[in-house]
Amino acid sequence: MKSGLFWRTFFLLSLLTTLSMGSWIGMMNVFQRGQKVEQTAELVVSVVTITKAALTHSAPELRRELLFELVSNEGIRIFTLEDTDQVDPPPANPLMPEIAAAVREKLGPQTRFSSRVNGMAGFWISFTIEDDQYWLMLERERIAGLTRIQWLGWASVVGVLSLLGAAFISSLINRPLARLTAAARAIAKGERPTPLPERGSKEIMVANRSFNQMVEDLAQVEKDRAVILAGISHDLRTPLARMQLELEMANLSTDAREGMQSDIAQMDAIIGQFLDYAKPTEASSFTEVELSHLLADCAQHARRLPGMRVKTDLEENVVVLGNEIDLRRVINNIVENARRYARTPGADFTELDIACHVRSTAHGRRAVVEIADHGPGVPADQINQLLKPFTRLDTARGQANGAGLGLAIVERVVTRHNAELTVRNREGGGLLVQLALPLAT
Repeated sequence: MKSGLFWRTFFLLSLLTTLSMGSWIGMMNVFQRGQKVEQTAELVVSVVTITKAALTHSAPELRRELLFELVSNEGIRIFTLEDTDQVDPPPANPLMPEIAAAVREKLGPQTRFSSRVNGMAGFWISFTIEDDQYWLMLERERIAGLTRIQWLGWASVVGVLSLLGAAFISSLINRPLARLTAAARAIAKGERPTPLPERGSKEIMVANRSFNQMVEDLAQVEKDRAVILAGISHDLRTPLARMQLELEMANLSTDAREGMQSDIAQMDAIIGQFLDYAKPTEASSFTEVELSHLLADCAQHARRLPGMRVKTDLEENVVVLGNEIDLRRVINNIVENARRYARTPGADFTELDIACHVRSTAHGRRAVVEIADHGPGVPADQINQLLKPFTRLDTARGQANGAGLGLAIVERVVTRHNAELTVRNREGGGLLVQLALPLAT
């Protein structure tokens, strides 16, 4: 299943943000590593040097007060270094080896470092005053940078904000396209969409303005076509009616009269097919249609046609949303197509099965109508040709009385009803036409 444009844009922006953050953190570590080592080493050397000088030059009776002052105000503690001290290794910091080397360069190679002495945690560094050795303990916060947990916390906050920003930008970018897609789908369903807003970037404005103009042009074409169809219906059928009247009054033989009447009826039927094919199906005309009752009526009408035998299997209370007149025309066209071209082999009649049930399809629960005949069927490679306008198969041309629009009208009306049309050969012989119509509720 292909992902939507929103998620593609969101994923690409998120990936770009993640790579940018990773690159930034890497660059910070590379370029600030030396600076961080130098600053920390200078801090440690300065504290040790100043403390050592203060202790050296202070009067013995004032040293206790000085030590108390260092602890209280500076967080610096001084302890005598004993051989029995329990000394842990230096802090496990990636910068510690470089810091230790820089400090020893200033204070001497005998300088020791520890993360815990006698169970007391801190940053411990040794120094000497004459022959005496001491420990100086700094609070870790004085020299520690961001911990891993802190880095993770900041990275999480930045990551969440970046993802929210990516989602907002993706939505902002794809919103005009989503509107355009929805409007195009509305046109495909026979609806007139709300005009798209002509604002935003230059490209969006041009696209929306062009689409709105196209919708207006299509609406005008529909109006013009309605006028033309009304004129065709009047200008062609009026002469046919006069011809029919003159034929009735003319002194002709029975065979000649019936032949001419058949030609006039065929011309009238062809005109009707043209009008049915060109007539739009407006979504505003859709109402709730009791499909089982409609199919029962169509089946009863088909039984009255010469050479037709119809069986039905209809589920009760199947209600769909659509135009009842157009749906009835669809069923009648399918029945008429079967009556003409699907005579049951070895019989002088056409046997037809009409079924209607509610089923689950790929587009949700729908009313599925199946109309199957028991005729010779259609070659598999020619089934798609049945739905094209003005197309009749070679096997039917000699007996056709229409313009090849019967199933094309079916396909056109079904598309306007947001339904699915399937035509295939049925098992056991014959053709199966299946309609999947959306339920009203």
